[in-house]
Amino acid sequence: MDLLLILEFLYLLALVAVCIRIIYDTNSTVKTLAYLLVAIFIPVFGILFYFSFVVNYRKRQLYTKKIIQDDKIWGQVRQDIQTYSEQTFFNLKESARPNKFLTKYLLKEMSPLTSGNIARLLVNGEEKFPAVLQALEEARDHIHIQYYIYENDKIGQAIEQLLIKKAAEGVTVRFIFDDFGSHGIRKNISKRLREAGVEAYPFYKIPFIGIASHLNYRNHRKIIIVDGKKAFVGGINVSDKYINDPASPGKLFWRDTHMMIEGPGVFYLQYLFICDWNFCVGKPLENINQFFPDLRTALPGDKIIQIAASGPDSLRPTILYSLLYVIYQAREEILITTPYFIPDQSIMDALIAAALGGVSVKLLVPEKSDSRLVELAACSYYGDLLSAGIQIFRYRKGFVHAKTLVADKNLAVIGTANMDFRSFDLNFEVNAIVYDEEFAKSLANVFDEDIKDAVQLVKSEWSDRSVFRIFLEKIARLMSPML
Repeated sequence: MDLLLILEFLYLLALVAVCIRIIYDTNSTVKTLAYLLVAIFIPVFGILFYFSFVVNYRKRQLYTKKIIQDDKIWGQVRQDIQTYSEQTFFNLKESARPNKFLTKYLLKEMSPLTSGNIARLLVNGEEKFPAVLQALEEARDHIHIQYYIYENDKIGQAIEQLLIKKAAEGVTVRFIFDDFGSHGIRKNISKRLREAGVEAYPFYKIPFIGIASHLNYRNHRKIIIVDGKKAFVGGINVSDKYINDPASPGKLFWRDTHMMIEGPGVFYLQYLFICDWNFCVGKPLENINQFFPDLRTALPGDKIIQIAASGPDSLRPTILYSLLYVIYQAREEILITTPYFIPDQSIMDALIAAALGGVSVKLLVPEKSDSRLVELAACSYYGDLLSAGIQIFRYRKGFVHAKTLVADKNLAVIGTANMDFRSFDLNFEVNAIVYDEEFAKSLANVFDEDIKDAVQLVKSEWSDRSVFRIFLEKIARLMSPML
């Protein structure tokens, strides 16, 4: 009996310590309450869950994004980026200048405002992978490739063989794969790549011991950079499921969006890759100037691009803040596509305020999610959105996995970040922002085509859901910060 009392006392002390840490580490009141409830009312498991999936490492920063060790040189680099971006902004016609508050904020995060880019919209794997294979084939100096999910299937093996071929030709190939999302290639593709001379490393490797501290913060980015001049970014991982084959009519249709960038807009993606690479390898790349060719004298296009990126390596949730800037600056229309809609209160407030202020807000989500719990949590937000006049469309043709936003048909966002807590707080993410009317209209046209394969929610019908269904949604919503 004495031993039991001692154990109970020790557990109580541990629980108090964990609760204090939750309060200290978590800025959001909603999240704090959710984590406290789990820790207190689910004995032992609640504490284990918190340390496995919730601990806020943003305050501790998993690593610094500074890639130059010399502070004097690094300070000059920052000044050069500032000067270049300001020149870019003021060299544009006043009517073509992007929102200065958004551009200045991203500039504070070291993301330059770039002009003279080519931006090519790639819809689904059918458009992305041929463009990727062609770009890889044309590589002459280096290939940097980074994916959350890379699978050992037909397209995965096709890219693998091309990377091996380019390495044999003398092209330096560096490959980062997330150790959780791409665990299936640990013993096959990644091994074969290394044997062929490709430098391949897992991101934040998950050992059997200590899995709790490594599982939560994943690298969700999908980036390819070729010779520092051309890059790919968006929602499409390397997997056959992203390729919709007409010869396989029974296969689930996968709707996703990617883009190709050519020009100085590639540079910040290259910067992010090098930061992630240095973290994975534990040794900084040398002579990094070779990865940033001078494109100022031969700008290939006319698109204005800026990159937003964030993760446990950043002091602020840059992805979240950039989306808030975009939503609040919209005056006519906002078109959002996301597979997982579990927003924090700031996003909900921004969308509702925009709709009540007369902005047409449309949201496209899957009719059926690949996670029942996530689907229930997302549904719990729809009533408030509908009441504010926001139009919600649920995609029926298959699974919509695209992460895009169009504002006023003059700004487009394509990237890896879902509109949920995980993308805003926990994962390493990246979005490309294109300040261009032509490109934005093209993405808006894709949205218009997608909603033809969707059903629009009607407020009166949605309100008729059963009491039990609403209860399940509210329970799932309580878990939103942890999904």
